[in-house]
Amino acid sequence: MDLVVRTHRLPAAGETVLGSSYRTFPGGKGANQAVAAARMGSPVSFIGAIGDDTHGQRLRAVLEAEGIELSGLAVRANEATGLGLITVAEGGENTIVVSSNANATLTAGEVEARGAWIAGADVLLLQLEVPLACCVAAALIAKAAGKSVILNAAPARPIPPELLRMVDVLVVNRGEAALLLGQDPMLDPARLALRLPDLGIATVVLTIGAQGAILSHRGRPRRVPTLTVDAVDSVGAGDAFCGALAAQWPPVARAVRARTADEMPLLESAALQACVAGALATTKPGAISSLPRAQEVADCVAGLRVG
Repeated sequence: MDLVVRTHRLPAAGETVLGSSYRTFPGGKGANQAVAAARMGSPVSFIGAIGDDTHGQRLRAVLEAEGIELSGLAVRANEATGLGLITVAEGGENTIVVSSNANATLTAGEVEARGAWIAGADVLLLQLEVPLACCVAAALIAKAAGKSVILNAAPARPIPPELLRMVDVLVVNRGEAALLLGQDPMLDPARLALRLPDLGIATVVLTIGAQGAILSHRGRPRRVPTLTVDAVDSVGAGDAFCGALAAQWPPVARAVRARTADEMPLLESAALQACVAGALATTKPGAISSLPRAQEVADCVAGLRVG
């Protein structure tokens, strides 16, 4: 659950600023991305954990309303549901602190118990708000079944080489890229993007906010534009990107494996729609409440071209 305070500007270290309002919004990277993919038209199954508190009950109801399969959602007795403590400044810039709580209790065994789901899916979409052992277990099942693995390496943390070797698509922002590469986070995004293929992943995407994204596939970089919008809250924008990308990925995966002539055009189209979904998510407050639907994205893609 995201606990959001809006303020004129983000505080500096050790500083207190006055907030203008406070609200709670359903969130969490996994839930956000699951809903984003579902709203783009994909059937989605979700594996995760919530507490038996009121936040957990509300989150489950939200996911059920989106038609997401939830038999893999564990409920932990006497455990708090994960919390995101978020400050949003004018213009949409934010800072986020996540307390994983129930998410941190998810086990590799619980993931493996849903192995048939993973093996039967087109795409496995992973984030890092659950233990890394769970991500590794899920990726092993997906790769054994010949399915695509998309990893959003957020929140930023070191990733074991074992997991990176199984990733088909890596999505990171500037800070996450810098951590993985051992670089200064203030380094120019274009330079970071040029280094990301060194991780050995065929497709890498560096999201750069209002500037869109930099896509690199088989070492070929592309600038992916996005909409110009009046942003009010950037919370959930990256998750909108990831969910939309995953929803568009199955035909891309088939073309990539076959190395057909439409491989790059399909990939560029998927990345473009993901960028537009991310931009639209900044125009409304909250995470899940801001995620766009497929038709909204389709209406805004026309006229944008990958460079």
